[in-house]
Amino acid sequence: MSFIRLLSAALIALLPALPAAAEAPKPPVVILVSIDGFRASYLDRGVTPHLSALADAGISAAMRPSFPSKTFPNHWALVTGKTPDHNGIVANHFEDPRRPGERFAPGNADPFWWNEAEPLWVTAEKAGIRTAAMFWPGSDVAWGGKQVSNPWPEQIGGTRPEDWQHYDAAVTPQQRVNTVLDWLRRPETIRPRFLTLYFDAIDHAGHEYGPDDPRTDEALAEADRYIGLLVQGLRDLHQPANLIVVADHGMAAVSSERVIALDTIADPALYRIVDTGPFAALEPTPGNEGKLAAALRKPHDHMQCWPRGEIPARLRYGSNPRVASYFCLAQVGWEIGATAPDKPYTGGAHGYDNAAPEMAALFIASGPAIAPEGRIAPFGNVDVAPLLRDLLSLPPAPDADGNDAPFRKALRH
Repeated sequence: MSFIRLLSAALIALLPALPAAAEAPKPPVVILVSIDGFRASYLDRGVTPHLSALADAGISAAMRPSFPSKTFPNHWALVTGKTPDHNGIVANHFEDPRRPGERFAPGNADPFWWNEAEPLWVTAEKAGIRTAAMFWPGSDVAWGGKQVSNPWPEQIGGTRPEDWQHYDAAVTPQQRVNTVLDWLRRPETIRPRFLTLYFDAIDHAGHEYGPDDPRTDEALAEADRYIGLLVQGLRDLHQPANLIVVADHGMAAVSSERVIALDTIADPALYRIVDTGPFAALEPTPGNEGKLAAALRKPHDHMQCWPRGEIPARLRYGSNPRVASYFCLAQVGWEIGATAPDKPYTGGAHGYDNAAPEMAALFIASGPAIAPEGRIAPFGNVDVAPLLRDLLSLPPAPDADGNDAPFRKALRH
């Protein structure tokens, strides 16, 4: 190196460092977080300080799930603004008369089952808003497309979030939070504006131990810790965010001592079981519809049964042909099984009447667009999608089952 270049380098090293240009403020993003199985009353147990802080800074409520209060129907209701009867995901397990011999179950990503209602990430992508899903039931589906076998199942056409992850229970909560934060570290041109995040440990604990077990409280505290890591990560990134934290349903205590055995109600030769648990979905076997109807119409302790077309209107359920021909609903805390249990158990379950307090789900909204109005009146979860549309500046959906009325007082714009 020449003497002049050495001298220049030395002089430059002695110059005072120029102040870095101030970073332009980042526009807020919207993050929809699901904590599966987080019953609304869990928030009052004193073990979730980060969630309580978000609630104090914004709004919270005991949110009414859609019926039936199961995982897949309600996650789809939250992002479509439609009840399960209208969004097509009518239960965790169901059939469609157009596909004899097939059954929907969790993990099925064939668009055929999902195409009856458009999820919010598809609406956003159509509007030029980049989206990302760190797990959410249905987010791995090529919505609007179709599935072919050639020679293995493949989805063609359709729309997914720009970034998405196929559900894998082995991905830890920490990894899920880190993925969301990594997406938000991107340059603005490829940074998502609407993101989803899903946690499932509380649901697992509630099912295994029951809602009142200390181990369920431990799961609550653990989930709250990851909410704290998310909030701190957003703060470190100087990324403002409107956080909408929800659950799909609550949880009720169950026991092997509170089981209604279907084979004591009707001859098993009269029906085929589609689903059991807090409710039972049944199809009559050929030629036995009248006999099954007669058996189910009789009064039964701790259970009511109806033909599909006679399910009470307040449940907003039964117009979709995917709902089974006969539907029985157990009293909260009771379950319906094919037979009596062969061994004792205790735990938790959901799927009951969505008006039951045990089924009420967590709702918290906090961020720059949300005023700190505190606890608001209970509302149905089909109102969440209209709120998200407001936050993303998307127009209302003309055919939604909900609206943003519960939140208007708290919205800052």
